[in-house]
Amino acid sequence: MSSSASKIPDSARSAVQAVDPNRWKALVFIALAQLMVVLDATIVNIALPSAQQDLGISDGNRQWVVTAYALAFGGLLLFGGRIADLWGRKRTFVTGLAGFAAASAMGGAATNEAMMFGSRALQGVFGALLAPAALSLLAVMFTDGKERAKAFGIYGAIAGGGGAVGLILGGFLTEYLDWRWTFFVNIPFAVVAAAGAYFVIREPKGGRNRSPLDIPGVILSTLGLVALVYGFTRAESDGWGDSVTVAMFVASAVLLLAFVAVESRVKAPLLPLRVITERNRGGVYLSLGLAIIAMFGLFLFLTYYLQVVKGYSPVKTGFAFLPMIAGMITGSTQIGTRLMTRVAPRLLMGPGFLVAALGMLLLTQLQIGSSYAALLLPAMLLLGLGMGTAFMPAMSLATLGVEPRDAGVASAMVNTSQQVGGAIGTALLNTIAASATTAYVADHIGGATSRSQQQLVQLQGMVHGYTSAIWFAVGILVLAAAIALTFVNAGRPGTTAVAGSAEAAEEDEVAVPVVAH
Repeated sequence: MSSSASKIPDSARSAVQAVDPNRWKALVFIALAQLMVVLDATIVNIALPSAQQDLGISDGNRQWVVTAYALAFGGLLLFGGRIADLWGRKRTFVTGLAGFAAASAMGGAATNEAMMFGSRALQGVFGALLAPAALSLLAVMFTDGKERAKAFGIYGAIAGGGGAVGLILGGFLTEYLDWRWTFFVNIPFAVVAAAGAYFVIREPKGGRNRSPLDIPGVILSTLGLVALVYGFTRAESDGWGDSVTVAMFVASAVLLLAFVAVESRVKAPLLPLRVITERNRGGVYLSLGLAIIAMFGLFLFLTYYLQVVKGYSPVKTGFAFLPMIAGMITGSTQIGTRLMTRVAPRLLMGPGFLVAALGMLLLTQLQIGSSYAALLLPAMLLLGLGMGTAFMPAMSLATLGVEPRDAGVASAMVNTSQQVGGAIGTALLNTIAASATTAYVADHIGGATSRSQQQLVQLQGMVHGYTSAIWFAVGILVLAAAIALTFVNAGRPGTTAVAGSAEAAEEDEVAVPVVAH
């Protein structure tokens, strides 16, 4: 400990020493909740073709099963993060779990597309309470640098593992039981996580932000994000020049600019601009959002490619995604966690996104007869390895140096960038793929005389659409890498205080030995 330790007042020293003895048990239940949320995202992708057929959902509307969730989640995350700071992270966490379980029960019981879309939106609403509360609990409970790296590594690995469980479990449930069980399976996860959290988690005192809610900020941010994603969604069915599509984009720009103006003036903003104007956090939010835009569209394309073009069963499709998940877990736990306390975060994030872009580049060579072992397997391994390596330090940087009272909203911002990126990615890349497919089929269908030839042209058009959109995804990942390398300038560990530590709380009063980040 440095000589500056003698300057620590008793309150700051007790904050350093008062380590929660239940923090590792708490991590189990926090990670279990994250497992449920990630599992739900991937499990629904596998079940989507079966649910679409059963409920009579059109091709144009099927993306709303994904988008309704991502939009409600992304639109309300800032509000959820602020509620966690105001109401208490533990209480918000348990409430989010209970609501998510109820919405899952509704989804499993859906009898039409409206009920399905409604349940997915409700899952998004309660997920918006749950996710920032979970991440901010980690941020305020783990303040030692090495423990923090390990906790975020485990959290990230379980999140990646949740993807594997979701893909495989989704395949088994869809094929051997019914797609409805892909919703019902969330209920036991939620019950166990909520009960464990209630009895084990002891939230650190003094970290709440009891300022009144910024209602104008909630309304402007939510409406602005809804208009943005709806604009992308309409572009697929009605074209980019459609008057309503253009109006949605204009409305979104106006609403989000008004949101920024309001936040800079109100006394207790929903999103304090100090959270996003710090260049490291801003770089993390922007690069993560771009990376997720690329990834979300790809998940949808590969699911349909494997099931519709290659004829894989839901179970086989689930196992086909395993190399990507294995790569994510390896990148997160073996590369990210081991190097996070040794090298600057940008040296993990930038190269990580570039490795993922290389994997995506391989997928631009996709054809109807492409070999899984020769093309899809190495591409998925590279994608997973790159994303796992980049996401691990990014998740930890999201709360870099924030005051404890802002931990919830800072955590919400990283989730917002992911969820809004997912909604935009699904809509934008789906639009590009659909336009390319339509153009290809129109150009080639004339030469197809038999029914089998026409079906072949349709499949070729579908794959052409996917590869056209994947080229855009490659460019987006390269841009994410450039932003991470340019914006993120956090140095080696030991230079910045972390959320919830005594340094963050007392930084204006005392010199405290720095906790490695």
